[in-house]
Amino acid sequence: MSPADAISWALLAAGGVSCVLGAVGLLRMPDFFTRMHAASVVDTVGAGLILLGLMVQAGLTLVTVKLVVIGLLIFFTSPTASHALARAALARGLEPKLADGGAPSKP
Repeated sequence: MSPADAISWALLAAGGVSCVLGAVGLLRMPDFFTRMHAASVVDTVGAGLILLGLMVQAGLTLVTVKLVVIGLLIFFTSPTASHALARAALARGLEPKLADGGAPSKP
């Protein structure tokens, strides 16, 4: 196995584990906002690691350029979609659950 293959498989495995941990986080978090945070951050990192592993495997080819474009698309759209989803939830009156059980302060 070449060093590039080892690095590629390590990145792919780390990305897969990150996505699985994000799925577990979705099930274990107490409210909508923490679930959304777990999904957006961990899945963006997981997808990025998987794309990096695929880029290492592909080498310097047109495939790598396409993977970079996909990575940039995920990097910009995932946080934007999460932000829009959180704002929509707040606009509908959904409030975050606080650790002390109190109501969130109104700005």
